[in-house]
Amino acid sequence: MKEKELYSLRYPIGNFEKPDRITQDHLKDWISTLENFPQNVENKIKGLSETELNYKYRPNGWTIKQVVHHCADSHINSIMRFKLALTEDTPTIRPYFEDRFAKLIDYSQSLEASISILKGVHYKLGVLLKNLSDEDLMREFIHPEHSKHFSIEETIGIYAWHSNHHFAHIEQALEHKGMF
Repeated sequence: MKEKELYSLRYPIGNFEKPDRITQDHLKDWISTLENFPQNVENKIKGLSETELNYKYRPNGWTIKQVVHHCADSHINSIMRFKLALTEDTPTIRPYFEDRFAKLIDYSQSLEASISILKGVHYKLGVLLKNLSDEDLMREFIHPEHSKHFSIEETIGIYAWHSNHHFAHIEQALEHKGMF
């Protein structure tokens, strides 16, 4: 498989592109994406067989099951990053090895707990993010892997993109019936 094909399988919706100026419309759309993500995932995976849940979205990629478990873990981290940025002065967040998480035993288990986590975390995210002031949106954290400051408003967009990115992976795995 060519490098370009592998890239499009890995990033079916492309990379996150931060707008030059983040508007209230961007924020409203991104928050809506976050609020709807758990239900969209649950609807997409409802009734899938164990075989289908183990479809991969690309060669050497994760299974649908691993993608859903990853989203739960990642979005737990997201709410903590938002809260740290809101309550501390430019904190340095702690990254984690998501590829190593995906190899842990819980990623092979039922998706019920991870769907519950997504529902709870995304509900809390919706409440939190819809009630931020303009000043709150400008607060930042430092991501040591990127040696970069991220504002809360940009991070809302990144996690909306992350949700759409992994939802596209689930759709891709189903479309190709995991044949990679």
